[in-house]
Amino acid sequence: MDEREIKMSVRKLVEFILRSGDLDSRFVGSSRAVEGTRIHKKVQKSMGDEYKAEVRLKHIFEYKGFTFKIEGRADGIIDDDNGVIIDEIKSTTRPLKIIDEEYNHLHWAQAKCYGYIYALQNDIDEIDIQLTYYHVQTEDIKRLVQTYSKEGLKDFFYNLIDKYLVWAEYTEKWRKTRNISIKDMKFPFDKYRDGQRKLAVAVYRTISEEKRLFTQAPTGIGKTISTIFPTIKAIGEGHSDKIFYLTAKTITRQVAEETFNKLSKKGLRFKSLTLTAKDKICFKEETICNPDECEFAKGHFDRINDAILDILTNEDLTTRPLIEKYAQKHQVCPFEFSLDLALWSDCVICDYNYAFDPRVYLKRFFLDNSGNYTFLVDEAHNLVDRSREMFSAEIYKKPILELKRIMKEENKDIYNALNKLNEYMIKMRKLCDEENFHEKDGEPSKLYPLLSKLIDESEEWLTKNQNKNGYKELLELYFNAHSFNNIAENYDESYVTYIEEYRNNDVKLKLFCLDPAYLLSEAIKRGKSAIFFSATLTPLDYFRDILGGNEEDYIMKLESPFDRKNLGLLVANNISTKYRNRESSYNIISQYINVVNMQKQGNYLVFFPSYKYMNEVYEVFTESYPEANSIIQQPNMAENEREIFLDNFKADTDGNVVGFAVLGGVFSEGVDLKGERLIGTIIVGVGLPQICFERDLIKNYFQDKNKHGYEYAYIYPGMNKVLQAAGRVIRSEDDKGIVILIDERFGYSNYQKLFPKHWQENVRIKSLNELDNYVGRFWEEN
Repeated sequence: MDEREIKMSVRKLVEFILRSGDLDSRFVGSSRAVEGTRIHKKVQKSMGDEYKAEVRLKHIFEYKGFTFKIEGRADGIIDDDNGVIIDEIKSTTRPLKIIDEEYNHLHWAQAKCYGYIYALQNDIDEIDIQLTYYHVQTEDIKRLVQTYSKEGLKDFFYNLIDKYLVWAEYTEKWRKTRNISIKDMKFPFDKYRDGQRKLAVAVYRTISEEKRLFTQAPTGIGKTISTIFPTIKAIGEGHSDKIFYLTAKTITRQVAEETFNKLSKKGLRFKSLTLTAKDKICFKEETICNPDECEFAKGHFDRINDAILDILTNEDLTTRPLIEKYAQKHQVCPFEFSLDLALWSDCVICDYNYAFDPRVYLKRFFLDNSGNYTFLVDEAHNLVDRSREMFSAEIYKKPILELKRIMKEENKDIYNALNKLNEYMIKMRKLCDEENFHEKDGEPSKLYPLLSKLIDESEEWLTKNQNKNGYKELLELYFNAHSFNNIAENYDESYVTYIEEYRNNDVKLKLFCLDPAYLLSEAIKRGKSAIFFSATLTPLDYFRDILGGNEEDYIMKLESPFDRKNLGLLVANNISTKYRNRESSYNIISQYINVVNMQKQGNYLVFFPSYKYMNEVYEVFTESYPEANSIIQQPNMAENEREIFLDNFKADTDGNVVGFAVLGGVFSEGVDLKGERLIGTIIVGVGLPQICFERDLIKNYFQDKNKHGYEYAYIYPGMNKVLQAAGRVIRSEDDKGIVILIDERFGYSNYQKLFPKHWQENVRIKSLNELDNYVGRFWEEN
């Protein structure tokens, strides 16, 4: 788009320039938008043949060096012998007697803009602006009319444009500054690593062709800089307008931030923003967004534009601490502040959800799939299960029963709706077998109207009873019911319905998305191009298939740039870690750990497929070798507890640290322990997900679809965990370390073929002596 071309709707212009007052997210009912549309049509229909409804207006003009394209749709226009009336229809629940000319200046402003455009284009000197207020409950109507001259409306319109010029001039100046710096931008390192230039070229090509790329880029390639650098170049060349750098974890967001910081120090001017979840960035103990509960919500819109201009003028790389700093300075809501800043940012670093999840994706960007955006999907292997979660929905019986008891005396209609839902869930529970599961034949079509009934009956009560007992619980169930019915609209052969009964007398009914490929492919269309990258997209065809790709998309597999001699890979396929054999493996695994630990001073991580297995071996190991400095991962560790765990892994210490951790957990990926901080990992088991009802549903589905059910449900996800854990050892070209794979299945051909190329030179060991000799020899040579 031309840097001096401004295209926007009348509504957005008015709301941005004139917004004021409080931020108020109190419940108003999701049906208000639908109800508003119905009311508009009803009022329009009642006005007769002379009333022209939904009149599209567009005004293109040159002003102070800019080309403005302002457009919108007037609710109604009456143009007859008595003159012209521009009508703006608003539904309300407020008493009509309190609504007067001063009630809402935004309503007048929008209609006055339409009035000016219509008067200008039809050469009308005087025009009436009418606000039609329709009371939702009483169906009464109140009309307010004011007469304006064309010149008066012109002054009003250009006053808005003049106020927007501050932002237009900022945008133009910023784009020039940014693009000049992009043109001058050089790769921030002295040379490209092996494979790095190849990846960067492929990323640029993919973006310029508006396609998708799925790439496996091992640790050491420098995936982050190799994707961000060419994408920035593509923006400078006009191939893309904005980057969405999508991640699953905080640690990978930090790597992206560090990359932009490195480029900034080299002279790049680029606005990056990191989005933080609302409940994490909120300044209050409880996230309640209304002016009665939060001082940052009160008057938020009076201050927000000043806050935006302040931070844009003074900062390029906007991280969470900066958002909080400026939000405190201007007393605005930090989360809403960050969402507004996203509109002015060149790159938004955020969770997958903000682009793909149908519940929370950023509608301000993705509503009509018209944006020229590039998605950089980091650690893309995580998106498989995350997307299944996004496109699935579940509902539980217990909250329904508890609310039913509360509502018995509170609201009869809500009580009856809950009672019907509870009865339905009781019927579902009776379908469960002795395993407490039942796969339902088809979708639960009888449930949908029951949920819709609850939604309808709850809305009025929720708008008026915020301090009543059961309010929060009903609100949560209300939104869950909405989400469930919305997800149900996607239900097809890639879904299954199942019921699960719990010991606490609860029942879950779930719409489970077995194959997210189609819905992801549709979500990816919210941008023009997408790059999926990870060190462990193995096998590539599987990931391209399940992440919504097709044969027209590019795939690329890069080799490790590191010297293979730096990694000592051992396969102990003489030990079975299958569930039935685990108890007999505790002692031998403890001995293997001790042999490795005694050979060289340093730090080691040992990964297990479950907490139970890990705890059992840990107990044997600490009893057998009490002198060893061993630490163990705990379930649900807080962020500070994780940091304390990792702080034990220091370089140049006098002793060894042996960390026991869970495969697929927080320490098996995204952890960067370079050099002497970690010199070895021992991986126990092939990482198979726990056999369960859901995994078997996935297996059965893909077995029918492509005859690879067990691979898709178990082997590929399991080996991904193994590859991620093994990747903790060699993080740079100077790192050297040992990786030991313990499980007889690592010797099977179907696992061996999933080994990356730099794993082909592995050594099979059958005894403690062989292990001792090889590890000793490896460290002597390195």
